[in-house]
Amino acid sequence: MSGGHVCLAITEDDITKMIAATTHIGSENSETTMEQYIFKKKTNGINIINLKKTWEKLLLAARAIAAIENPQDVYVVTTRPTTQRAVLKFARYVGCSSIAGRFTPGAFTNQIQTAFREPRLLLITDPRSDHQPVTESSYANVPIIAFANIDSPTKFIDISIPCNNKSTQSIGLMWWFLAREVLRLRGSISRDMPWEVMPDLFFYRDPEEVEKEEREKAEAAAEAHTVAKAPDFVAPDKEDWGADAAVTDWAADGQAAAAPTAIAAPVAAPAAAFQVTEDWAAQTETSDWAAASEQAPAAPAANTWGGSTQW
Repeated sequence: MSGGHVCLAITEDDITKMIAATTHIGSENSETTMEQYIFKKKTNGINIINLKKTWEKLLLAARAIAAIENPQDVYVVTTRPTTQRAVLKFARYVGCSSIAGRFTPGAFTNQIQTAFREPRLLLITDPRSDHQPVTESSYANVPIIAFANIDSPTKFIDISIPCNNKSTQSIGLMWWFLAREVLRLRGSISRDMPWEVMPDLFFYRDPEEVEKEEREKAEAAAEAHTVAKAPDFVAPDKEDWGADAAVTDWAADGQAAAAPTAIAAPVAAPAAAFQVTEDWAAQTETSDWAAASEQAPAAPAANTWGGSTQW
């Protein structure tokens, strides 16, 4: 299939990706129809899949998908939670329809129900877990492309791509390869340039791990924001209240040097108004009570409590 075309030959980088994702690791048991894809059997009983044949069947499936005029007539179906992300990503980049999750029985045969569909081509992840859409597609004569392991049944399967469909990394990588080859055959992307979409987007991610990563990122961002943020108030090294550094007498702050002497002078004036005499009538008549009441409040002014008298 790809033997006579150099551009369709598998590259060393693609083989490295397959080996890293354990695409070549099959199951211990094997179906009769899948024995042709076994390269070798390990001593522990695990079968090794021939990656050359895997690549040839992958190109054949990509050519079948690219031959459909309307991409919406191609349906990708999976019921396994570990492959739903890969199927949704494949449907997004290729432009086909997807059914991720529970498959409603009668979707391909019962014309009364609202979920009735008429696909021209069906893609599934595992023939064993997706047996319901396989059976209904056989009734409607819909061709089926499946990622099959060594122990997967191939009944009603038209194109089986041998690979390790039990590993989340392996099946995600195979969906990524298939999407890339379809886009290359359509001419959407060039074979000379690597595809900008990473295979990690097709891998299954545990929701608990995703929440944990998001929580760690949020905590790290909050900590970095706290460290980078400047403090709202920085205390000065030395408090400066506007006073001169040479002033040591806080009672004299804001007052003139001669002010205490001028305030003490009126204190002695009332002493002359009250003199001891034997004539009580003369003392009562000559005392000026109004002047005494005006001079009396001036006496407490001598006690300065650190404030200024200049208002």
